[in-house]
Amino acid sequence: MKTLKILGLFALVLSLGAFTITPNPMDDGYKIGDIATDFSLKNIDGNMVSLSDYEDAKGFLVIFTCNTCPYAVAYEDRIIALDQQYKSKGVPVIAINPNNPEVQAGDSFEKMKQRAAEKGFTFPYLLDEGQEIFPQYGATRTPHVYLLEKTAQGNVVRYIGAIDDNYQDASKVEDAFVEDAVDALLAGQEIEVKTTRAIGCTIKV
Repeated sequence: MKTLKILGLFALVLSLGAFTITPNPMDDGYKIGDIATDFSLKNIDGNMVSLSDYEDAKGFLVIFTCNTCPYAVAYEDRIIALDQQYKSKGVPVIAINPNNPEVQAGDSFEKMKQRAAEKGFTFPYLLDEGQEIFPQYGATRTPHVYLLEKTAQGNVVRYIGAIDDNYQDASKVEDAFVEDAVDALLAGQEIEVKTTRAIGCTIKV
């Protein structure tokens, strides 16, 4: 009888645990309208890069991405295209690899340099060494995009989420979330879709 009681209590604990709410990292990250603090991270060329380096920028596309996630790889050409489309208009791409290379060896600094050379990245590709930056943003996936607007008060978060609605085929995209958001920002208009769910691999910690 005593054994049955113990088993019953054990089952109760397990059932309660199944309904425990796990905190979402996004709850601790930036929300629309927040001011994003600057960072100083190592680029693949060995130089340190900060948002403050871009004196003439109107904003930034901070994109958490990596070498190894199939979703991130599928979006590489589109990230390059976004940089080519908007850098000259004052909104450059700043790519950050948030993964722990001790957990994901393919995301080491050396592998980052190789991948950037293979793909011809036209933007900084930074390593979040120590994984201190992505939690501040609340990034949970690769890729995960944050559109920042540079203002007198600081870099204001204007959009958070996915690049578009079809990671599998760029030719079948119906909603280009990031393009629409940047176009609206540059035109001084309200961004209609401010948040979407980022689709990709979980960040490796």
